[in-house]
Amino acid sequence: MTEDRNEGRLLANRYRIIELVGKGAMGQVYRAEDTVLGGLTVAIKFVAQAVLNEKRRTRFEQEATICALLGEKSIHIVQVRDYGLDEYDVPFYAMEFLQGKGLNDLIKHRPLSLKRFLRLTRQICLGLQCAHQGIFFKGELCPIIHRDIKPSNILIVQDSTLGEMVKILDFGIAKLIQTGGDQTHSFQGTLAYCSPEQMEGKELDNRSNIYSLGVMMYEMITGEMPILPENNSFGAWYQAHRYYSPEPFRDDLNLPSSLQDLIYQCLAKKREQRPQGMDEVLEAFTSIEEEIEKSKSASDGLTTNSLDYASTYPTQTATGNDEHYYLNAAWPPDKPRQKIVFPRLINSAHGAFPSLWVMLDKEDIEKRLLSTRYNQFLFIMSPHPMVLWITALHNTECGTRWLPCYLDLKTSSGQRTARSLGELGYYRILFFALESADTCQHVLTSTIAGPQRQKLHDWAQSSQTWESHASPQMSKQLLRREFENIKPKIQFKLESLGTDAPSNVSGL
Repeated sequence: MTEDRNEGRLLANRYRIIELVGKGAMGQVYRAEDTVLGGLTVAIKFVAQAVLNEKRRTRFEQEATICALLGEKSIHIVQVRDYGLDEYDVPFYAMEFLQGKGLNDLIKHRPLSLKRFLRLTRQICLGLQCAHQGIFFKGELCPIIHRDIKPSNILIVQDSTLGEMVKILDFGIAKLIQTGGDQTHSFQGTLAYCSPEQMEGKELDNRSNIYSLGVMMYEMITGEMPILPENNSFGAWYQAHRYYSPEPFRDDLNLPSSLQDLIYQCLAKKREQRPQGMDEVLEAFTSIEEEIEKSKSASDGLTTNSLDYASTYPTQTATGNDEHYYLNAAWPPDKPRQKIVFPRLINSAHGAFPSLWVMLDKEDIEKRLLSTRYNQFLFIMSPHPMVLWITALHNTECGTRWLPCYLDLKTSSGQRTARSLGELGYYRILFFALESADTCQHVLTSTIAGPQRQKLHDWAQSSQTWESHASPQMSKQLLRREFENIKPKIQFKLESLGTDAPSNVSGL
């Protein structure tokens, strides 16, 4: 491993650099101690020397200025405390050191509850409102437009007074709007969250941020993206943002219609049809909160799609005879007793065994025991490495029961499960009845074809070094779309096979 020469260095005769905590194409962030202020922990950001030129130096200084001035006005924007040049003439700035969790991590596996969504989104709006109101720069009041609003730029920290507190990060490509300035620029931002006008390189105002906020709000409350392109190219994303209508909200979320309307309004293609300022969004939130309070319907436990549980659950441990253990397995206390399916690794003295845990009506389970068992695995590398694990049980009496679930290959559990499936070539299906969920009712085994096993191994291997470019939910949606496309083909194959005797089929 290459030694980091910055670690242990005393910067500007004041900041003792401790360790690297973040790195990107445009710079690095270190944890450091402010020796002048008694060892106060700060974050030091350097511009990457590989991209350092006069234009980048000016932008970096502007970023420091924007954050310093905005941080004085709003607690929801990261505070910058110092700016300078090191002995090699490389610019840096010192800011408050924040320990928290990115919004992208909070919503990675399930959406926010309505109560938490409202609380955090209001804080995001307050921070953006402050930026839109502007700062005095060179004697002029200049509005600030953040051009990269997305979950990974929202940090949630713990505050002794407020509890969860939002901090908006990365004003590195923010637009400082000055009178008479040229506002047209080449595209900068993150494709999934950009307004149509931003992708066109047009003049931006606060309504572009409102569109990005609308995309993010939809994702926060549903766990999914409001629109999806045909592929991950710039052109496909532009077509999606400019012409595709947002996906309808699922009925099972039970969201107030006023909240749905607000999010749809923020996602309007034409900016004059969106809320015209963050104050309008905040006023709408106040009305929504009052509506919820009056109807007594506020809830902190919205449910997600029952078949979309992520593969991040703790493993069980088997002892003695594995088959005996399966039949005595108890339904996990952290899972709702409803019709769902999720993956789980079971550890035994002989190794780790992949399994699917399924809850159905008892009568449905009995009908499925004599079924053709089908499995197939779909994979997507970009924007986030994800496997859709498809299991289907088919018989002529009651048709096909689909049991899809996901393996996130950027998680250790997803990696282990994919590798185990590839190595073993089979998995167990554990059935639990809604009427008596205490113990497993039946166990089936489904085998995996050789080519599929090799693919699982290859996908797990290649995903280790692949960098995720978007939230896991986006890949789930793309895989779900592909699943719907191939369902008729799978159905036709299952019906052509018949079910006079139970059999196992893998792949198309």
